[in-house]
Amino acid sequence: MSEIKISNANSGTGKLTDKVALVTGGGGGIGRVTALAYAAAGARVAVVDINAAAAQAVAEEITASGGDAISITADLTRSEQVETMVEQVVARYGSLDIAFNNAGIEIEQAPLAKISEDTFDDLMDVNVKGVWLCMKYEIEQMLKQGGGSIVNTSSIGGLIGAPRQPVYGSTKHAVLGLTKAAAVEYARKGIRINAVCPGVIRTAMMSRAIEREPKREQYIAQMHPIGRVGEAEEVAKAVVFLSSDDASFVVGVALPVDGGYTAM
Repeated sequence: MSEIKISNANSGTGKLTDKVALVTGGGGGIGRVTALAYAAAGARVAVVDINAAAAQAVAEEITASGGDAISITADLTRSEQVETMVEQVVARYGSLDIAFNNAGIEIEQAPLAKISEDTFDDLMDVNVKGVWLCMKYEIEQMLKQGGGSIVNTSSIGGLIGAPRQPVYGSTKHAVLGLTKAAAVEYARKGIRINAVCPGVIRTAMMSRAIEREPKREQYIAQMHPIGRVGEAEEVAKAVVFLSSDDASFVVGVALPVDGGYTAM
């Protein structure tokens, strides 16, 4: 699938024109492609990643194509860094209209009884605490300005059981719990909160796994009724929809982008 082109940036024609969007985990994979998609829709974008060089590269990719972007380095498990992240966005652009809380890790491939306590803590810290902290400070800012839209990245692992990934799957179930509770709490205050639940998506992480086991891609593809794995651009389009006024009556949903995986 082709790269997203930033053709609408600064043209006044994009569905997110004049909006300010923040993307965590924006240095690669779904985060990078969604940052590009936000920019293509006319938004000014803050690209956040714990990897400073990766975040900077994506921000430069956007600005080189005519968009407006900054990079921010943050450890999302540290409250002071998350608070500063939001402050930096507002200091630069004056508001925070959209947040895509996408950063997460996936480090386990073992039955529940074989998983270490350190692995459990790492997954919970990044995938749950990190999303909670982001929402906490994003919502505080959005309440001040009268509204906004938040999209969190869960997973098909947040909708079903995830064999050999029980803790990872639990973190993604937790993300949906946070999403739905906050969506109900803040809907009447002008803040729409939703989640996207990707199936297996072609990213660098998946490519590395396929390199180790070349036959794995065909097996994974056949697990999806559509007969293939997903592309990051397909997730990005769903996130842009949920972030935009096109989804003005969509609140608290867990939207699968999974080629029919969870329909079985």
